[in-house]
Parts: sequence; C-alpha cells; structure tokens
Amino acid sequence: MNLWDMTDLALPWSIRVVATLRIADKMEAGISDIDELAAAAKCDSGVLRGVLEFLVDKGLFEEPSPGQFRLNEPARGLLEPALLIGLDLDGIGGRMAGAWGTLLSYVRSGIPAYHEAFGLPFWEDLEAHPEIAASFDALIGPRGHGNFTGDFEITGGWEDVRTVVDVGGGTGAMLAAILELRPNVRGVLVELPRTVERAAGTFRTAGVEHRVTAVAQSFFDPLPPGADIYLLRGVLNNWADAEAVALLSRCAEAARPAGRVVILKSVSADCARHGFPISMLMVGGKDRSITEFRSIAQQSGLVVVAAGQQPSGYFAVECRPVA
Repeated sequence: MNLWDMTDLALPWSIRVVATLRIADKMEAGISDIDELAAAAKCDSGVLRGVLEFLVDKGLFEEPSPGQFRLNEPARGLLEPALLIGLDLDGIGGRMAGAWGTLLSYVRSGIPAYHEAFGLPFWEDLEAHPEIAASFDALIGPRGHGNFTGDFEITGGWEDVRTVVDVGGGTGAMLAAILELRPNVRGVLVELPRTVERAAGTFRTAGVEHRVTAVAQSFFDPLPPGADIYLLRGVLNNWADAEAVALLSRCAEAARPAGRVVILKSVSADCARHGFPISMLMVGGKDRSITEFRSIAQQSGLVVVAAGQQPSGYFAVECRPVA
C-alpha cells in the first residue's frame, strides 16, 4: 500500500455512508437495481451509484451488470448489527468519525478538541443528545462488544462476597453476568439516569432484577458505601488522570474499611502497547500500564494488592483502601 492509498479518505467515508443507509440490508432483501436501492434508502440515485461503483472497484459489493449491485462476502459484514453501531453516521459512529477532524488541535495542545466539531465536550454532548447517548450505550454494551463474562478471579475467591457495586457499568451487562454466575451475590449499578433506565431490561432478561439496586447518579458523587467489591470495567480508560484520581478516590472512600476495588480492561502490563484508542481523542482518556496505575491509585488512597492476566482474558487489578 502506498502513501496515497493510506491517506485517501474516500473509502472509509463511503463505507460509512452505505452502512448508515443500510444498503447491504436492502440488497439482502432482494433489491439490486440502483434506482430501487436509492428509492428504498431515500437518497439520490446518481450519487449512490457513484459511491457503489467506487466500492465495487475497492472489492466491496459486486456489479454483475450496469446499475445492478449485489453483496459479496466482504459486504456481508455490513449486515452485522455490532459493526453497524460504530459505522452509522446518524449515531455514535458519526461522532467517532467526525472527531478525527479535531486530531490536529489535540496533538498541538494535548487537550481534547471534540467540542470544535460538535459544539460541546463529549460527555455534555451525550447529555444534550439522548439518541446519541443511546447508541453509545449500545456500542459499549453487548450489542457492540458481544456477550460479557463475569468470570474473573479475586484474592481469596468469591465465597465471602455479598455485594458488588458496578461503577459506571453501562446498561448492566457485566453486573448481570456476575450475578448469573453467583446466586448469593447482590448487585448495585451506579450510572446516569438515562442509562439506568435502559439497564432495567438487561436485568429482567437475565432474571436477576430482584438482586439489583440501581442508583441513578454521577460516579463522581459519593458512592453507596459498605460493599465488598467496587468494580470498574472499561471505565478508567475514558478519563484523564485528574478525573481518574477523583473516581478512584470515591471508590476508596466507599470501600473503607474492608471492601475492595477491582479494575478490568483499563490497565495492562508494563510491556503492552497502547496505541491510540478513540477514547483518547474524544475525551482525553488513556489505557494505563500497571506502573502508571499504581501512581494514580496511591494518590486516590488505594494500594494494589494483585494484578495480572487472567484465564478469562481480563487483565485484572485488585486494590484495597489505605486505612
């Protein structure tokens, strides 16, 4: 691949457009003629034809005769609901795609410039646009990331654990998975009100709603105290150090004197490569090495008592509050 091919934006944007218009779904339903495809998608036939012909040349879709298009194997990927969440320009996919236009400002300043593209910082933007927030919740939940596993180890095992507080647990998939495996454990979900509402269905489907309490609040406010475990799964990587310390401090405060704080998915071994995750661009978050995490844990009143890769695939970090 040459440099021009690496920098050409036509391909990723064209794929996102046909994904947003659900062109693959329409082909799967038997529509192949360009005019009929455009009518079904409520778009311009001539422009859509140009986009599809371009994609055919790139190996996505086939054109067996002029103006007739059909799926090929690569295009069938556009039928996958999980993939569509991240490609749909009308939802969170549009925010992720558009945020790349702010990269130069971010690199120059070290401060996320998401607001330059969308008028508000990311979290405020979600608050102002519930439909985008809903697609974000879907992206970080099972629809976007597949089924969650609650199978992770803690020091001394789960026998004495009675309550788990899932801090920033989205629509509850992780907490539901934990409770399904452990009938004697009760759960508390701490999330924003809009997400708590969507979590109710998750708990009903899993049959654990009678063992869950939902707390609708910011996790930067005081957390429900006295639980055995405060879980942060894929949360800390969405925040810069100052906010991460504030959140961990809340967890340490609530966990005292005998609780634990468990981190999944936001910390990795010192030798791991972190790359440039989209959360870094949009909100200034980052994936941390265990050494970096120990530093912010100490500032938060926590001490790391266990850390490592687990058979389930999680890199888990277990902390105790400093007395």
